[in-house]
Amino acid sequence: MADGIPEVGRRATAGPDRAAWEPVVAALPWARPPDRLWDDGPRHGTWFPGGRINAATACISEHARRTPERVALLWEGEPGDRRELTYAALDAEVTALARALRALGLGVGDVVALHLGWIPETVVAMFACARIGAVFAVVPTPLPPEALADRLRAISARLLFTQDGAWRRGTVLPLKARADEALSALGGIEHTIVVRRTGIDVGWYEGDRWYHDLLVGVRPGLRREPSEADAPADLPADHPLQVVSLANRRGQPLTVALGTAHSLVTALALQHAGIADGSILWCAGENSWLGTQVHGIYGPLVAGQSAVLYEGTVDVPTHARGWELLRRYAVTTLITTPSVLRAMRSWSFELAIGDEPIGPVPQLRRVVAFGEPMDPEVREWAATGLAGHPVSVADGWGQVELGGIVLLDNPIDAARMPDLGELLVDRAGSVVTDGTPGELVLTRPWAGTLVGVSGPRETIDEAHWSRVPGSYTTGDVARSEPDGALEFLGRTDEVTSVSGQLVSLGEVRDVLLEHPFVAVADVVERRDQLGGRIIAAAVVLTPDGVAADPTLVARDLGRSVRESLGGLARPRVLLLVDRFGDELRGIERRRALAGIPVPDGPEPRRVTSTPSSSSWWRPSTSPEPRSGRDGVVDRVRVGGDEMILDLGDDDDEGPGRDDGGDLLHPAGDGCPDEPRQVDLGAREGIHENRRAGAGKQEGRPPHVEHRRDGQPDALAADPRGVRTGCVPEVLDDLGRPPQREDRDEPAEDRQGGPVP
Repeated sequence: MADGIPEVGRRATAGPDRAAWEPVVAALPWARPPDRLWDDGPRHGTWFPGGRINAATACISEHARRTPERVALLWEGEPGDRRELTYAALDAEVTALARALRALGLGVGDVVALHLGWIPETVVAMFACARIGAVFAVVPTPLPPEALADRLRAISARLLFTQDGAWRRGTVLPLKARADEALSALGGIEHTIVVRRTGIDVGWYEGDRWYHDLLVGVRPGLRREPSEADAPADLPADHPLQVVSLANRRGQPLTVALGTAHSLVTALALQHAGIADGSILWCAGENSWLGTQVHGIYGPLVAGQSAVLYEGTVDVPTHARGWELLRRYAVTTLITTPSVLRAMRSWSFELAIGDEPIGPVPQLRRVVAFGEPMDPEVREWAATGLAGHPVSVADGWGQVELGGIVLLDNPIDAARMPDLGELLVDRAGSVVTDGTPGELVLTRPWAGTLVGVSGPRETIDEAHWSRVPGSYTTGDVARSEPDGALEFLGRTDEVTSVSGQLVSLGEVRDVLLEHPFVAVADVVERRDQLGGRIIAAAVVLTPDGVAADPTLVARDLGRSVRESLGGLARPRVLLLVDRFGDELRGIERRRALAGIPVPDGPEPRRVTSTPSSSSWWRPSTSPEPRSGRDGVVDRVRVGGDEMILDLGDDDDEGPGRDDGGDLLHPAGDGCPDEPRQVDLGAREGIHENRRAGAGKQEGRPPHVEHRRDGQPDALAADPRGVRTGCVPEVLDDLGRPPQREDRDEPAEDRQGGPVP
């Protein structure tokens, strides 16, 4: 066994950090306190044995009893409409919806899908499910119908919440129409509850119910008072609160379950680190992002604080919107992705010289960034320039499987997160130090760790529990800095995080390979000019693809990925090459792809191969070559013509595009959707077969609701700049190259002859 294994094993026997966990656990309003904190066992043991708790009671009802008039939710829609909900009002809404769900036959263990935007009804639905013991799954609203159907099938949902439409960058996305198409492919679902948000026309079918009509007559204090039947479900600590779909691992779809007490203590651990004590907290992230749910909703509500919800993107109607929200709601803690901070930093320079000053944010005290690495320039600006006065900035790291943020580099004052016994190990499992890259291993248990898996359990075990006995291997590569902080460099597998959302590079490659014009494909992670992660791909085209217009082919490839996996997975950079030769395989090709200069705009640019020891691939118009690294690309020869395309803007698609990223990234990136005045007549053929197999009536004309007038005009997408960056070379050193290298064979091996 490697020399480092005994050290890892010794650290792994320490058990959880009891001194940090016990006050967090004691702060929860248990229905029955646990017998013990933790029992040793497989996969870091069992937490809170004997404990019983209900999330709706812990987060809402307890505060409705103690501080009923305190504001729980501060909500603003993209058009500017606003709502406030006190804890008493929120508790009443949750109780009413829970009663309605029980009347529909739902109960403990049933799965409910929330295909909703960031509106108050989303939070009500989450806790109504928790109140009755149902398990919810927040489904990204920008998913195309096929991907949405796959997601609903994977979680076996009995009921779907959706809305007529959702505001996004000045247009309305037709969410119910997407859901109808997905349900047609799925074969049906028992119930669909629709929130009327925008007033656009929608198709209507048996089993569809308007959200607000469903609640008529069941709200406490209107027609009946709460009864014994309305009591919250008595649930064990490890009862699943929600299920979350992971990016496919080795072609395997996986869904993990997160426990009730486990999720709440993860949220409270951040609170006890001093991040949000006594604050108004705004988590500026997509609601399908687990971090937004845990730290933007569970955290402030279980602590009895106020949470800000914002429906749209922070650049609508102007780039000053983010600062306006921070000031209007007196936000004291902002949690978001580095991508949002990078954009706000660039906008601050623009606004400083324009006619719209952003002004100070006097109440803001702290900023927490997570979901992707935060570069030093953004961190410095967030600490000194975001609010007009110094604020505390922390960089957080976590994983879905761990339930949220688990590491924080800058807790407030003397507070700290529970110790996880972090170590960096090489391929053999030996501990590495002194700035040497290695895989992050956690030797002490974490309370928020997943409690269940839907899909092959061995895939999760292999990824996290098998390689270093007694420890949790994260799959993230990092190096330790002199001050003890960790610098995260990349992944050991084919999963990356784009704007806080997990994207499987293997899935993107598989979609490209399914295209009739693609013979061979490779996909990598890159960095854009602001330091954010994007997807880049290299493909060899079939003879038919070679004969077609390359720009149109490239855009069609992007659409194929977007329609299957969503906008964040779409390659922003595409390199068309004539073949993958022996010199351009595996990690060397990925290194080459990571360093190729990218043109400024969407038009294709020719590049030339320059195999000399002092040069790099470069556009033929570039005056300066780029130097190679470690002699790797000096050996790269591809021959023939190559073409690079920057596909970041999709300028031909018009407004209304949506990526499904955080509150920034949907600008100009994703799906072309129907405009806000949606004509569903052409889609009736799809809708008529929507729920075949679920006992739905066929051939029924849609029920039409009146449209909402006075909607704002669509806004033009912001231009994007040059995409550059690289993937970390350490991945090869760790000996874990991306999976499915069988896809890397030369085109002639797959096609029976060379590709012209």
